Amino acid sequence: MPDRSADPSAPLLLLGRRTPLTRAGTALADVPVHRLLAPILQRLVTETGLAPESVADVVMGNAVGAGGNLARLSALEAGLPLSVPGVTVDRQCGSGLDAVVLACRLAQAGAGSAFLAGGAESISTAPLRGRRGADGEVEFYRRARFSPEHLGDPGMGEAAETVAREHGIDRRRQDAFALRSHRRALEAAAAGRFDEELVPVTGARGEVTADNGPRPRLNAELLARFPAAFVDGGTVTAGNSCADADGAAAVLIATPAAAHGLRATTALAFRGASTQGVDPTRLGLGAAAAAARLLAEQGVAARQLAAVEFNEAFAGQVLACTDLLGIDERVLNADGGALALGHAYGASGAVSVVRLLARARDLPEGSLLLAMISSAGGIGTAALFEKTAVPGPTR
Repeated sequence: MPDRSADPSAPLLLLGRRTPLTRAGTALADVPVHRLLAPILQRLVTETGLAPESVADVVMGNAVGAGGNLARLSALEAGLPLSVPGVTVDRQCGSGLDAVVLACRLAQAGAGSAFLAGGAESISTAPLRGRRGADGEVEFYRRARFSPEHLGDPGMGEAAETVAREHGIDRRRQDAFALRSHRRALEAAAAGRFDEELVPVTGARGEVTADNGPRPRLNAELLARFPAAFVDGGTVTAGNSCADADGAAAVLIATPAAAHGLRATTALAFRGASTQGVDPTRLGLGAAAAAARLLAEQGVAARQLAAVEFNEAFAGQVLACTDLLGIDERVLNADGGALALGHAYGASGAVSVVRLLARARDLPEGSLLLAMISSAGGIGTAALFEKTAVPGPTR
């Protein structure tokens, strides 16, 4: 139990929903990003009985979209009133979690009483990126620069290799963690633990109702046959790295006063958050730096955490971070993570929060839950929540 309880006026997370996560280029490949997100926003409003006009803002993360303002576009697509604005956050992989944190901060500051926050990514429909060369011709490129040349700007896989090597995370341990993720996700799906949080999405290929990333036939022998993917002789492979995915996730955040009378069965109070920069060549350690700072500020020890959701971009960097923090693997990603489900960039941090809300159903009040994620450029974000009573009667 925590040393001190959440502030009784702290913003509350009342409901979280997500689309199925599907490998890029597969089941949701034809669905544009705002149409992934719109059904989630609709569901959050209708399930809780929230008056749509009471939404102060829609705060959404996105990493590789076409620009514009995804949050506003999605709100209009969802049929929210024209008076409801929207703001889109880009902290690359951290975007979805940062959007949730920003909405909580806005509620704390008195900027409104109810917010919809999360993230979305359609990697399948993301635009090609190009810049004009000196001759006026377009030069296409795969990703933006995240760090200046003098500091180094490695690819994500190369950076994951550095972290795994320097922290002694060998190939066997990475593969074992990846297999654990798939098996836990498959077990959770079979037991129906994802059912309540999933919102079906219909595309040209029909209705999509389930994640398609977890692999039932994966085993240790198969994982051992994967070659190094990024560095000759390395330990990071396609098998212990996440796959790109399409998907969206969002939560309803409300002040305690606004939460009265809403239909909700679980509430997480926002305890605090931290964002921290690290060496861009070791970008996977950002989450550990942010979480260490946050836990110290909150006076919370890692052993007090009842549930942790950490985006599994690469098994090696997850294990390095959890080793540094002293997090018990039994509370980490209990139903699998991105190694099985896939990584929908700007949505992934929001998926973690949705998963915490789902896991909180079976936890006692006062339980502490942590979401954390590492981002390109050497940035980590962590957010701490506490399970609390749902205000007022539910109906």
